[in-house]
Amino acid sequence: MPADSNRNSTSTPRRPVSSDDIDERKFVVALARGLDLLRAFRPGETLLGNRDFVERTGLPKATVNRLAYTLTTLGYLRFDEPAGKYALDTGVLSLGFTLLAGADTLELARPHMRELAREIGAAVSLGCRDGLDMIYLETIRSETALTLGLAPGSRLSMLTSSMGRAYLAVQDTAAREALFEELGRNEGAAHVDAARRAIADFARDGCCYSFREWHDDVNAIAAPFRDVRNGRWLVLSSSGPASSMGEAYFRDIIGPKLKALAARLA
Repeated sequence: MPADSNRNSTSTPRRPVSSDDIDERKFVVALARGLDLLRAFRPGETLLGNRDFVERTGLPKATVNRLAYTLTTLGYLRFDEPAGKYALDTGVLSLGFTLLAGADTLELARPHMRELAREIGAAVSLGCRDGLDMIYLETIRSETALTLGLAPGSRLSMLTSSMGRAYLAVQDTAAREALFEELGRNEGAAHVDAARRAIADFARDGCCYSFREWHDDVNAIAAPFRDVRNGRWLVLSSSGPASSMGEAYFRDIIGPKLKALAARLA
């Protein structure tokens, strides 16, 4: 996963898009900083303190205090008095439900994902881009085998995950290079080079792989498709333990089935 920011206290928050794509005259820095606080929460975390926000956003403590107060007043954060920390509140939850309620493709995909997970004995997930990460919208685990699979809301590196690489593979050259430049500053040139090689796989196979790269014991494959309902790219992926599911199984067995499902959903 992307490393925490190490920027100094005077820097602006990490922007979820390439700097080249931003019109500074229209960009509201204060709003971006507030959203950075909400993005600081990771799957499984319920409480964060001001020190956590400062470390993860690179913002000054005084700025964090003001933003946290504002978000609490608006109902997006809740302050836990005994712990002295903040939790996400119902304002964030309502936004998430609004998104998912309109996600017709997700409803359409679930039964097909469930059938594929049962057939291949591996987890099947659906995700999309969220800033400079990929985020899981849904994960269906196999009922016939012990499988891996992150929960909805989990974030993945765009460079080391098969899902992120598949998303990068279908971007036009200019947009992809801008993302590589931004991601390289956060994660390093070596990860960018590995992602470029994965995109070459996509040109040949129609899908991208991550074999023991996102995690030492996880193999994964991903295939993108265009959601015609809202014009965005979504990505189907499948993952399993590398110790029991080798590369050939993902290339030869899962790959064709995953691509076929992506084509149907498109």
